[in-house]
Amino acid sequence: MGTKRSLNDHELESSAKKTAGHWSKGLLSSMEDPELKVEEDDTTVVIKDKYPKAEVHYLILPKEDISDMSKLQKRHLPLLKNMFAIGERIMEENPNREIRLGFHAVASMSRLHMHVISQDFNSKCLKTKRHWNSFTSSYFVPASSIIAELEKNGCIKRMASKTAESLLATPLKCHKCSLEPKTMPQLKTHLMTHFKKSGCT
Repeated sequence: MGTKRSLNDHELESSAKKTAGHWSKGLLSSMEDPELKVEEDDTTVVIKDKYPKAEVHYLILPKEDISDMSKLQKRHLPLLKNMFAIGERIMEENPNREIRLGFHAVASMSRLHMHVISQDFNSKCLKTKRHWNSFTSSYFVPASSIIAELEKNGCIKRMASKTAESLLATPLKCHKCSLEPKTMPQLKTHLMTHFKKSGCT
């Protein structure tokens, strides 16, 4: 599938002029942005998502130039396990939040990146059904599943474009209950009822 401006991860239209090349390459500049960079080690960089879709939303990226999951090989397992360990540490640092670690099946941004994202989805940047479905459907692939697939098969099978588009177009549904709101504003208002109860707003 070609990249589309509506395919979540980041809405870089507004900053495209500030980044070299196509907007989909924006993560490369974000990795060097001192306002976004959180930490780094020999193989990875952790940044704040420039357009966070939840109260906690980080991206963990490899320093190696890996464009997407389809380029992963077995030799990348130590890298992925390190990324996973960093994500788990962030989870431990936020004990009162439900946090998931994973990858978009068909990422719009050109650099492999693992999302570390809390499940409150309390963000003004969460605007569209595609945003929502990209994190709450099977379009969002758990990091543990990617590691297991790479260990077993030595590669990651890319999700078919039709499947990906179907997941992103799924009707809205709360990820905590059976409610199926008609609009994003209705969904976001409803989400607050869950997270006020849990004390995680």
